[in-house]
Amino acid sequence: MRIAFVASSVPRRCGIATFTADLSAAVKSADPTVRIYAAAIDEPGAARAYGPDVRWRIRQEEPSTYRDAAIAISKSNVDIVNVQHEFGLYGVWHDGTYDDHLRVFLESCTKPVVTTLHTVAPKPEPWALETIRYISEHSDQVVVMGTTAARLLREIYGVTRPAVVIEHGMPAIEPKGRHRLKRQLGVEERPIVSTFGLVDPRKGLEYVIEAMPEIVARHPTTLYLVVGQTHPELQKREGEAYRNSLIASAVRLGMRDHVKFVNQYLTQREVVDYLLATDVYVTPYLDPNQITSGTLAYALGAGKAIVSTPYLHAKEVLESGRGILVPFRDAAAVATAVNSVLGDPQRKRELEGRAYEYGKEMAWPAIGRRVLAAMRDILDHRIATPAAQLLAPQPTPTPTPTAVEREEQIEDEATPIA
Repeated sequence: MRIAFVASSVPRRCGIATFTADLSAAVKSADPTVRIYAAAIDEPGAARAYGPDVRWRIRQEEPSTYRDAAIAISKSNVDIVNVQHEFGLYGVWHDGTYDDHLRVFLESCTKPVVTTLHTVAPKPEPWALETIRYISEHSDQVVVMGTTAARLLREIYGVTRPAVVIEHGMPAIEPKGRHRLKRQLGVEERPIVSTFGLVDPRKGLEYVIEAMPEIVARHPTTLYLVVGQTHPELQKREGEAYRNSLIASAVRLGMRDHVKFVNQYLTQREVVDYLLATDVYVTPYLDPNQITSGTLAYALGAGKAIVSTPYLHAKEVLESGRGILVPFRDAAAVATAVNSVLGDPQRKRELEGRAYEYGKEMAWPAIGRRVLAAMRDILDHRIATPAAQLLAPQPTPTPTPTAVEREEQIEDEATPIA
């Protein structure tokens, strides 16, 4: 099988680029005979050297380059196209409307397409609803990363074709070596609370910093590690203003020795090492509608005791006692939850065990096999289906009669806890 991945690509410092690199490696591991190619999406003004797998380049925000890539891929010997969709990579907003450039790509691509949706909002703006519907109608298969996203597609977006649920992958991690890795990091004998990933205001890191005085009052040597560089797009617009505000808060609260920043882009091995050294992992994110989180998937795979705000992905994967949910923007609740873990070794072990049992099923080797199987099913279907039937127009899906009621219910479910 020859697969063309369409997404941002490493070395671009972008979550989708990292995800796609991990996914393509997992697919290749599942079947070493697979040939991997890529159409890399470059941000405006970028000039970047890629590896030999990148055969085509797309200039973000220039719709003609999406069309050119689709035409070139269609003329190639590629068997199937795998699109990793995030709105910012495939379009531009103008005065409240969205100019969808993936539509341009799909209109010109004659190869079968599997599209993974990284964002499925529970209360979409009209432009987002229209975009997701179009993608669903013009992809041979849509993949989402959780059952909540699949339900939203049916009940809010009116998508009648079933989506395949394949969770966000993460490395196969053996949850051992906490004390050894703490020694390597120079933080032995200290309880470690951590958050990792690109730093930006949507992460809500200030609420964990505000929780630290109460945590330190109960556990005096606790250290909070904020691991990751500032988001490149934020840095272009505002420099290090947000990070500097976090540092200032730590100083103001007397937490200079209890809050440390690892301001660098980490390799996967480094991410895993910091996770394995961690005692409590916190995702204090502010968006209740966030449908997926790679950092949360990694923490589950590493078997961590997790404290999180109740965004959609966290509510789904942390149910059944796999983690602790706290209200949005509530530093006191964060402190109470973290203290409850650090002060109760038995509870900590139970949370870690449940997280690991769930997370190990999402390791990249298993995800690679499932993604490969989904693409093979599409190709087998194409072979078995007459061309006339494949080319027949599909009816435009309409919302189910209960879509409005379900939208209101889901909005209520995503509302921050008072």
